[in-house]
Amino acid sequence: MSIFFILLFLLLHLSTSQQDDDCAPTRCSEHGPTIRFPFRQINHHPPHCGYPGFDLSCSPNKTATLLNLPYSVQVLVTDINYTSQIISIKDPNSCFLQQLQNLNLSTTPFRFASALWNMSFFSCPSTVQYMIGRLIPCLSGDGHDQVYAFNGLADLFIFAPTSCRKMYNVKWVPDGAIRGDGDMQLKWPHRVCGKCEAEGKFCRFVSNSSTSDRERLECFNPPDNGIPTIENGVSKRPPVIAGVTLGSFLLLVILIAMYLLHKQKKEDHLKIERFLADYRALKPARYTYADIKKITNQFKDKVGQGGYGTVYRGQLSNDVHVAVKILNNTKGNGEDFINEVGIIGKIHHVNVVRFVGYCADGFRRALIYEFLPNDSLEKFASSDHDKHFLGWKKLLEIALGIAKGIEYLHQGCDRQILHFDIKPHNILLDKKLNPKITDFGQAKLCSKEQSIVSMTTARGTIGYIAPEVFSRNFGNVSYKSDIYSFGMLLLEMVGGKKNSDLMVNNTNQVNYFPEWVYVRLDSGEELGIGIQDEEDAKIAKKLAIVGLWCIQWYPVDRPSMHVVIQMLEGDGDMLIKPPNPFVSAKPTMVPGQASRTAEVLFNSNLEVIVELE
Repeated sequence: MSIFFILLFLLLHLSTSQQDDDCAPTRCSEHGPTIRFPFRQINHHPPHCGYPGFDLSCSPNKTATLLNLPYSVQVLVTDINYTSQIISIKDPNSCFLQQLQNLNLSTTPFRFASALWNMSFFSCPSTVQYMIGRLIPCLSGDGHDQVYAFNGLADLFIFAPTSCRKMYNVKWVPDGAIRGDGDMQLKWPHRVCGKCEAEGKFCRFVSNSSTSDRERLECFNPPDNGIPTIENGVSKRPPVIAGVTLGSFLLLVILIAMYLLHKQKKEDHLKIERFLADYRALKPARYTYADIKKITNQFKDKVGQGGYGTVYRGQLSNDVHVAVKILNNTKGNGEDFINEVGIIGKIHHVNVVRFVGYCADGFRRALIYEFLPNDSLEKFASSDHDKHFLGWKKLLEIALGIAKGIEYLHQGCDRQILHFDIKPHNILLDKKLNPKITDFGQAKLCSKEQSIVSMTTARGTIGYIAPEVFSRNFGNVSYKSDIYSFGMLLLEMVGGKKNSDLMVNNTNQVNYFPEWVYVRLDSGEELGIGIQDEEDAKIAKKLAIVGLWCIQWYPVDRPSMHVVIQMLEGDGDMLIKPPNPFVSAKPTMVPGQASRTAEVLFNSNLEVIVELE
């Protein structure tokens, strides 16, 4: 019996030592990148040694480290920087642009670390050389054609070849792929193993813990000889010397087999638990109604009132001030509350208001946000320019910030978020007047592959609602509905007029302000609204032109938010005035008219590139 316990002790010791070794860092080749948590090497590290989605493999000849991305895209990993959380990659065939048309990172934990561009690829005769665009030799054939890449609308406004054939578009092209001069970088989310690394230890998931703790991380000491040596691409460790008999070896084999069988059964469940743990970590805090009263000092400081309820200023600590929205429980069935908590609680962006927590205590409901001291954009956009005017440069910065926030909602999250209530009142300003989008009560979630959204009732605020939200005769409801609302917001910023206000000219003919802006631009007249110098005039004209592009009557004729950002950041003198959106009510107007008008303006026989519905 004593011999049995001695053998059992030795086996447990061996098992523990082997478990520590199981997650130890390794490499595919002598000079390859070190593979350790949150990464793991497939067929070498057990699943508990890394996060799902961080799986690396070695090439068959053990000379390269490989990362498989969705839709059969495979890249070489040249370096992993665990401090800056950057992984450097390159294409095995030195033509990453060829793989980009099949690449979608939305289901992976990685994002490109460099600037991204919206590129269009054209096949052109080799007898013609183009100054605009970049020649892509690896995509060009052996014949007479050469492939050029152009930077979205910015280049296509100038580029007008009649002898080229459009091949395809790629939305997200990193700088390195365009230049073709080196590696590209991917980044991954926040660090989770900093405590272990600070102690000189390694990190892994607890593989044999209870159900409630199986997503916990634990630290372990590295092997005595540090990172294992590499021979012919295989990790080599000193042999474990132990005086065990053949019986102990057989027992060890049985225990290992039982361990592997048990691990295999729970592997899928572990992945689900880890993803749920990540989801729980993103959830905001829940407060009781007693907490809310304490935070707001018995509702002492009221800062806002609306049909949704009342907003009070509160304080979580001496340094953390919050805005507490007490919802009016006499309206609706709680859908706005569910939307807000379910959507904004999971997203984080500099131009989206930060959600702190919520209260659902009986019939009492409240939402808690970061406190922004400068009120909403409505105070500055829908008022007398002389009283609260911020200056045209600041208005352009605010417009660009809002556009980046909307683009993040449309493309930066795991699922596409459609706001459906973009207006000045829902744009809050922090102490530096940086804009933050708020109020997601009417928002909808959909997959990025889903281009059409089903709706039973109209959503939004009169004056900012896109035509297709009222009637499907104008097209399908999609992310382009937010583009329309943003366009109306831009025009309101230009004119300091609410979109429900009317202007009367000297003939007593009543026109909406956006139409008045279009008529002034069409006739070549200056807008003359709070403009002090030529630079201000250029900014006002740029905002007006972009706004008019965004409020085109049919969704297919509006640009994407990525293109809107390019126009706002670019030279306003290069912008083309859009077709008149106010003739759309006439029977002769058909979808795509703006696109055909734009095609004439581009003086090109090519098909105009538009966003598909």
